[in-house]
Amino acid sequence: MSLLDKIDKENVPQHIAIIMDGNGRWAKSRGLDRTEGHREGAVSVRKVVEAATKAGVKFLTLYAFSTENWCRPEEEISTLMELMVYTVAKETDNLIKNGIRLHCIGDIQRLPENTRNALCRCIEQTSSGKNLTLVLALSYSSRWELVNAAKAIAAGVKNGVLDENSITEETVNEYLTTKDMPELDLLIRTGGEIRISNFLLWQAAYSELYFTDIFWPDFDEERLYEAILDFQKKERRFGKISEQLEKGNP
Repeated sequence: MSLLDKIDKENVPQHIAIIMDGNGRWAKSRGLDRTEGHREGAVSVRKVVEAATKAGVKFLTLYAFSTENWCRPEEEISTLMELMVYTVAKETDNLIKNGIRLHCIGDIQRLPENTRNALCRCIEQTSSGKNLTLVLALSYSSRWELVNAAKAIAAGVKNGVLDENSITEETVNEYLTTKDMPELDLLIRTGGEIRISNFLLWQAAYSELYFTDIFWPDFDEERLYEAILDFQKKERRFGKISEQLEKGNP
């Protein structure tokens, strides 16, 4: 029996984010080139996206390429971009069939033109998907996002659009790339590292964190369901005490 059958469908995290780590180490452990790890990692993306849809997740954000990743060897970056174009084109029909809408966050203008064009085509063609929104974080970092939000808010105050004394957390949320998404419920990192690497720092304030030693190419449907089941064991208090969460207590 699949772990999917054990999941409480009334308590599924509506927004899951994943730091897909371990492609290179997966390949190295098998005597393969790093690019083979990235290719196998793309297969895991498909498995996990389909699994998330079956579980009833509404938003799945994948950390596909960080701003720091631009410092990697040029050959590896080129391979990653080519793989992205190929994968997006190959998977578009499957996304449409499964009611999955593609969305991207990050400094997209830094991506090569053919990569941007492939993403834009897929975003347009999948725009009517209602089952799951797949968010690719590309050329993204949380500090980049927060700096841009601060600049935009400062400009709004300067231009008289915003009152500095009325700025709240909700105001900041409106200037983030995730403004149209629900709160982040669960943040998963594969590959054995216990850090969140400049990813969704603001959004992860009250999310549950799940770390696994499994390299991303080995993270499949059942691994995702394990993470969701772990999430469902947690009592999410948001600063309150357990007694306050009981029915009838404010």
